[in-house]
Amino acid sequence: MTLRDTTKQTQWVYSFQSADGSQRNLLGGKGAGLADMTAADLPVPPGFIITTEACRSYYESSKTMADEMWAQTLEAMQELEHTTGRFLGVPSNPLLVSVRSGSSVSMPGMMDTVLNLGLNQSVADGIARRSGNPRFALDLYRRFIQMFGNVVLGIETKHFDVVREAIEKEAGVKLASELSPEALQRLINEYKVVVKNETGENFPDTPKFQLEQAIRAVFESWDTRRAIDYRNFNNIPHNLYTAVNIVAMVFGNMDDTSGTGVLFTRDPSTGEKKLYGEYLINAQGEDVVAGIATPQKIAQLQQQMPEVYTQLDQMAMQLEQHYRDAQDVEFTVEQGKLYLLQTRGAKRSAKSAIKMAVDMFEEGLITKEEALMRVEPEQIYQLLLPRLDESAKEAAKDADRLITVGLGASPGGATGKAVFTADEAAAQGKLGVSVILIRPETSPDDVHGLIASVGVLTARGGATSHAAVVARGLGKPCVAGAETLDVRPDEGVLRCGDVTINAGDEISIDGSTGEVFIGGIATLAPSVNDDSDLVTLLEWADETKRLGVWANADYPRDAEMAVAFGAEGIGLCRTEHMFFEPERLALVREMMLAAHATIAIQEGEEAQKRYESSLAELEKLQIDDFEGILRAMAGKPVVIRLLDPPMHEFLPPYEELLAEVIELRIKGTDPEELKERENLLSAVNEMRETNPMIGMRGCRLGLVYPEIYIMQVRAIMTAATQVASEGLQVCPEIMIPLVSHTNEFQSLRDTLEATIQTYRDATGSTQTYSIGTMIELPRAALTADQIAKSAEFFSFGTNDLTQNTFGFSRDDVETKFLMRYQEAGILKENPFQVVDEEGVGQLIRMACALGRGARSDISLGVCGEHGGDPKSIEFFNTLPLDYVSCSPYRVPVARLAAARAELKQNAAKGGE
Repeated sequence: MTLRDTTKQTQWVYSFQSADGSQRNLLGGKGAGLADMTAADLPVPPGFIITTEACRSYYESSKTMADEMWAQTLEAMQELEHTTGRFLGVPSNPLLVSVRSGSSVSMPGMMDTVLNLGLNQSVADGIARRSGNPRFALDLYRRFIQMFGNVVLGIETKHFDVVREAIEKEAGVKLASELSPEALQRLINEYKVVVKNETGENFPDTPKFQLEQAIRAVFESWDTRRAIDYRNFNNIPHNLYTAVNIVAMVFGNMDDTSGTGVLFTRDPSTGEKKLYGEYLINAQGEDVVAGIATPQKIAQLQQQMPEVYTQLDQMAMQLEQHYRDAQDVEFTVEQGKLYLLQTRGAKRSAKSAIKMAVDMFEEGLITKEEALMRVEPEQIYQLLLPRLDESAKEAAKDADRLITVGLGASPGGATGKAVFTADEAAAQGKLGVSVILIRPETSPDDVHGLIASVGVLTARGGATSHAAVVARGLGKPCVAGAETLDVRPDEGVLRCGDVTINAGDEISIDGSTGEVFIGGIATLAPSVNDDSDLVTLLEWADETKRLGVWANADYPRDAEMAVAFGAEGIGLCRTEHMFFEPERLALVREMMLAAHATIAIQEGEEAQKRYESSLAELEKLQIDDFEGILRAMAGKPVVIRLLDPPMHEFLPPYEELLAEVIELRIKGTDPEELKERENLLSAVNEMRETNPMIGMRGCRLGLVYPEIYIMQVRAIMTAATQVASEGLQVCPEIMIPLVSHTNEFQSLRDTLEATIQTYRDATGSTQTYSIGTMIELPRAALTADQIAKSAEFFSFGTNDLTQNTFGFSRDDVETKFLMRYQEAGILKENPFQVVDEEGVGQLIRMACALGRGARSDISLGVCGEHGGDPKSIEFFNTLPLDYVSCSPYRVPVARLAAARAELKQNAAKGGE
């Protein structure tokens, strides 16, 4: 045994009696719960806790135990022996213990446990004599060898299973617990042979050595792949470490008056206030978890063991009153006597979390503020989206129907027929067919297909890729960056290893986990609108929060949904999304080509006519668009962003055009079409950019081709005037995008205001408006005071601000290296999902201060994807922002997150 000498005395070990249950970070959740229950005089077996700090020390010292820690462990074991009157390794009066993990944050099943520690053949024989039950003693021993062999010695369970199954078959029984004492002894002997064969050593017989090795194994289970993955998925810090709980064993497998089980003080699925759980007679806790036998519902215990059931019912109420929350309780009954082995906050579904929070407030158990803090914002989002049935997913996995796992880019689940083009998705969607759009990656040209699909799957891209952003806005599941997929739209086929999926084949995707399945999987539909508890909780959130919650919406249907979910305005209406509708794309393309051609002398006059004609047609469409959104948001502000993306996005891909031209040249059969395609190829080539995301887009487009912005502003004012004439209040806010210099903004503002004045003079309209900008470039943030002198609002576009601050291409980094950055600790979180407070956040903070300093009444908001992220909202709440804006489906999430952020901030101020 490798121990480490320490000179400084540290208390590494606490008995349940001496431990303070409020020290959860030190004792771990399990240890704190056992200390609390012991203090409450509940029936808890005696034991002690080796702290999380001991685990931290173990890792920081290259996995060596401090001498003092081991000495304190042995001293605590002596006290445990004194308390129980039994002794470790003494056959005539043996003490057996469990060695169990327990972090401060619950991680069910992710770390290791060893039960029945302290056994060897002599001790097993002693228990057989003392109990008069050889089967019971040998059953304990065979369980211990297998568990210790697996957890501590690292032997794969399958090696024990082969031996056990052979002896069970020979004996004609289904379970090892049904074997005769003679068969159990034979099984034990065979297990020892497995240990010898797999490790080269005999199974250890010395109880203290067993204890030391088990403690090490539990410490080291903190760093297993499954534990790390679980923490990554649930955003649990990796520096919390685990405590180790040493507990005197009680035995649910002693006889038919014994048993073990798990209960919840309220139903974790529905939130209903009733005992919920399962138990097994004549079994140990591992049997319930492993599912080796079908457990009975906890209600049946009332008939089998009425006194135990009554005790459990009373203790459940006592624990709820103490913790003021629903509890998950493990228990064992040994020959009719009840013991509680663990209590922890119950894991619960989104629906039950909301119901429990509201009910507990109404019962007077918690305050309204505590109720808001009991529900995680993401749990609300889960209720808003269809999701795959978990049991059906597990069955699909058992049937080898899981083909790959990509990035879970937009939550929810969907089943549909595979389609490989946006046009086909739209066509099938119109026929009422549920389809999943599969693309190598999506582009704005695919918007109509995304709208018609029930979900989207891409081989490339990340959580802020086009597919992901649009899917979240539409409330559709998306799996992105599934790089093992070979997607071939031209062939209408997807290949992944040996699996081939053709157009029309049914597939299912889980946008939360990134899983992709062959075939259909049942989905569960949301029923949020009928959930009175959710309505109540969100009303409380609105009473509490400081930040307004607006929505990003590009179509009237999005705006209507946003209002239904409680949005107080539209923080971003992206006009380019309207342009990508299929029936408009040709018109927009003509406008762009004509605009470019006006520069060419030989085409100037003719091109100008085409340019003006297409602008006039688009203006009519834009008026209808804006009327719909302004009407849906009557009385609420609507921020409309003028055209932003690079011009080439409206044009066919250069490579495809080149292939067409080459083919036409080879055929030589249609010179007119060849000339037309060559002209188009030439224009596209001239408009191509090396880095279009920082090229001719945003305000630069408006400065070079001002007629486009003039058309849009005239359409906005026309629509606003019309809707106002219907007796509705209208509040349009015009956003100039991608400003980096105050002169850009001022020049365009002058142009737009002249346009508005001309419109007013011609129509007599008195419609009010405001003009502001999106802060999405570092220079704009640094010079925000200059821009604010002529801007009435700032909206922080955190997607592009993050991209431009880091110098990351957001469509590439997530699949190329961002995960490695996170695993290596270079970045704690994906900065496109959670705002980078130290970099991007400081630019926002600086711009807010500069903007307000130059213009005290300037409106400040956030309209990037971070506006719907709870952790980012917590940071935004510390800034002088007026609102956050997010996709409609995340509005309820943001409402709760904003309320929780305000409560946390107030609590922090109160503690200063």
